[in-house]
Amino acid sequence: MPFTQYAQLMDQTLEDSALMLRYQDGDVTAFETLYRRHKDPVYRYLLRLSGQPEAAEDVFQEVWGKIIKARESYRPTAKFTTYLYRVAHNCFIDHVRRNKRHSGNTSLEPEMHSDPGETLEVATERSLARERLEAALVELPEEQRDAFLLREEGGLNIDEIALVTGCNRETAKSRLRYAVSKLRAAIGEPAEAP
Repeated sequence: MPFTQYAQLMDQTLEDSALMLRYQDGDVTAFETLYRRHKDPVYRYLLRLSGQPEAAEDVFQEVWGKIIKARESYRPTAKFTTYLYRVAHNCFIDHVRRNKRHSGNTSLEPEMHSDPGETLEVATERSLARERLEAALVELPEEQRDAFLLREEGGLNIDEIALVTGCNRETAKSRLRYAVSKLRAAIGEPAEAP
């Protein structure tokens, strides 16, 4: 089987924890697959959490460095994504502590995925909605923003968010609910009935 077919098959079939265990055994392509799967969401999580591309990049590098260093001691006691975002969360907290300042200024890179048939009005409205969302994210209390981004960027469920952030399930659920409610209000969406 050619290498590219093997890489594509591994990409599709192996679970993240199995890939990490293969990497632990010396399979570098397994790590490359993990990195390809998770690099974009982890970077977006850190960028939106910090609001600073330079800080996000620094923490992003630190996260993957820690994953590489931890390969010998890795044990699949939780989903790999839970483990990965726990490392990312802790690296971000360490970064904030090291810098003793956490600016609320954001300069998120806009995602321009315009549809060729999209009208200027639709593109403008989409751009304005994105700006409102980004501004609202910055205004959220850090714990709520973290819970929301872990859900949206990391795809983590309530229990995993609680594990990553070191709080109980109800606190994680409450933080996420408040974040969603505040973001909906900020961008003008009606709130869901409880």
